[in-house]
Amino acid sequence: MKRLLLLVSVLATSTALAFSGRSAGHAASVPAPGALERLRTGNERFARGEPERLHQTLERRSEIARDEKPFAVVVGCADSRVSPELVFDQGLGDLVVVRCAGGVLDDAGIGSIEHAVEDLGCEFVVVLGHERCSAVEAVLAGGHLPGHLGALAPAIEPAVAEARHRGGDLLDEAVRASALRIADQLLHCPPILAERVDDHELTVIAARYDLDTGEVEWLDAAVRPIED
Repeated sequence: MKRLLLLVSVLATSTALAFSGRSAGHAASVPAPGALERLRTGNERFARGEPERLHQTLERRSEIARDEKPFAVVVGCADSRVSPELVFDQGLGDLVVVRCAGGVLDDAGIGSIEHAVEDLGCEFVVVLGHERCSAVEAVLAGGHLPGHLGALAPAIEPAVAEARHRGGDLLDEAVRASALRIADQLLHCPPILAERVDDHELTVIAARYDLDTGEVEWLDAAVRPIED
């Protein structure tokens, strides 16, 4: 809890000037501390088995039919057990979700995130890895990956190499390292994302979802320190 409170404090500082430089026409945004709190409390409800199932009514569908104002972006794995809207107890129009096996991002995926940031006003991006990720496990096992699965390996291999030097549970360390590396990739991705980070208008954080407990662990090492 102390680490999470510290993280919220860091986010509050890093987003103090958020949205001040946006041009007219951008959707109203939710600053990073508020977005983190909504995701955190939503996940707590989900993990307890007490989801509120927000924004899933006919009225909500009509409300957002012509205008969306999502408050966060979630980059995650295509795994069927890790649906961000369920994990964070959110509904229609709340999240922009970009998913691929292993959470791997190509130019189209990054472009989707840039759209959410540039055109929809999102100021908070979560890179969500998860326990026992089969894509990471396949790269760990080595050998030939059939079909297009081989396209995943170059993006995951550096995290696997990093995990081998950490010790502990190799698969879980690789999952954490991969999420952190993807978050760092987005923090330094020109021109749109890196510029928004430098202007204190965007926060990117990595996280890990536990398949057994349903809980999300926030990996605060992914928060980029803001230098005045």
